[in-house]
Amino acid sequence: MIKAAQLVLALAILIIIHEFGHFLFARIFGIRVEKFYIFFDPWKELFKWKPGKYFGGLGKQKNLSSEPEGTERDSTGNNDGGRKKSGFWKDTEYGIGWVPLGGYCKISGMIDESMDTEQMKQPAKPYEFRSKPAWQRLLVMIAGVLFNFLLAIIIYAGIVYATGEKYVSLSDAKMGLEYSQAAQNAGFRNGDLPVRADGKALNGLPTEDRLLMMQAKEVTVLRDGKEVTLEMPENFIFDLDKELKDGNATINFFTYRIPTRITQVMPGEGAAKAGVKEKDEVIAINGIPTVSLTEFLATLQGHDNETIDLTVVRAEGSSNDTITLPVHLSENSKMGVGLEVDPSAFFTVKEKKYNIFTSIPRGIEMGVDRLTSYAKSMKLVFTKEGAKSVGGFGAIGSIFPESWDWIAFWNIAAFLSVALAFMNILPIPALDGGHVLFLLYEVIFRRKPSEKFLEYAQMTGMVLLIALLLYANGMDIVRFFFK
Repeated sequence: MIKAAQLVLALAILIIIHEFGHFLFARIFGIRVEKFYIFFDPWKELFKWKPGKYFGGLGKQKNLSSEPEGTERDSTGNNDGGRKKSGFWKDTEYGIGWVPLGGYCKISGMIDESMDTEQMKQPAKPYEFRSKPAWQRLLVMIAGVLFNFLLAIIIYAGIVYATGEKYVSLSDAKMGLEYSQAAQNAGFRNGDLPVRADGKALNGLPTEDRLLMMQAKEVTVLRDGKEVTLEMPENFIFDLDKELKDGNATINFFTYRIPTRITQVMPGEGAAKAGVKEKDEVIAINGIPTVSLTEFLATLQGHDNETIDLTVVRAEGSSNDTITLPVHLSENSKMGVGLEVDPSAFFTVKEKKYNIFTSIPRGIEMGVDRLTSYAKSMKLVFTKEGAKSVGGFGAIGSIFPESWDWIAFWNIAAFLSVALAFMNILPIPALDGGHVLFLLYEVIFRRKPSEKFLEYAQMTGMVLLIALLLYANGMDIVRFFFK
């Protein structure tokens, strides 16, 4: 339920901002906006309201004015006989639909998802979309995408302003990194330290470096003091995705390689009885070196109800003593200890604070990085593996955390806003990008495509989008039942 609530809230915010972009520019240019809806409202709406006129929902309506619907007034309240509309906000019906698949602004005199062809048969009116210059119509159509991208920048800027950025730079990870099995299959080895992706120096921020490496054709790593260039498999990003979805991976691509440090010893358990102490660092099990925490956990498995020789380094005073202790394990190969998993306990933590002025450039940088990465990954959708990885609302909802975390929520919302901006600008009829494409045609060739052509293009685009929506959500169902 928490995941679903976060998904619905995020979609509602992104839809409102997107449609408000269209609404704002339309009203600036004097174009009438007939409806502004969050979610779709086939047959009936959950709620509707027109300022000073009426409100209602589920097919019922309560009038707030004695004047019949359609009476139009100027800004002073005088009946103007329908020559112009009144107010910036008052001429629009606002509502909430019951199908959370998107939202819409019904802009007067425009062929859109409402397919109001009857309106288009009437003579064009001065307040209609079709009566305005091409450059104004172009700005109206671009505004939704622009507002989504600006929202992402604002969210990213707000996050870094509120929390700053704390991280262990990859360049400071003295033991290198640990890699998942899919990454090792691609050529990475535990202990490798990445330095470049496609010739571009990695900047030390783990999240951004991860994206660069996943999309690179080649990655250069430092291995045993020497640089080694790895050619990345064409489907590397899908191999990582499959590994993660299978649920067997303990590492998502890579993680910091850290020592095995004891943080807690449970009284009465095998470790306590053997004399293991807090802050001991394990370096071997039965004489087998365990350089990192991952190697320790792997080596520990399979010794149920056995006594092992645990070699630890104990720091006392200024000396480090190496001690081997006989530790009896439980039936699940447990010894009763807590382990340090935070890389900042071993390596230098970098913290960068942002003020109101420096957070904005960082927000722009993060927004551009996410948009670039998303655009690069989209080309993979047209491969066989990419088609299999397409997901709908179930896949989107799964990326939200199980418990409510506002920082995580806003991070995901910002990414979805970037994704929505990119998807909407694609030159597909029924999307904003399709309208932009036809407007550019008009600007270049100085003539409009016929309204009949636009109607057919809109219908074709809607059929394609519905088919894609059914396919994506169908894949969610398939993955749920056939994991």
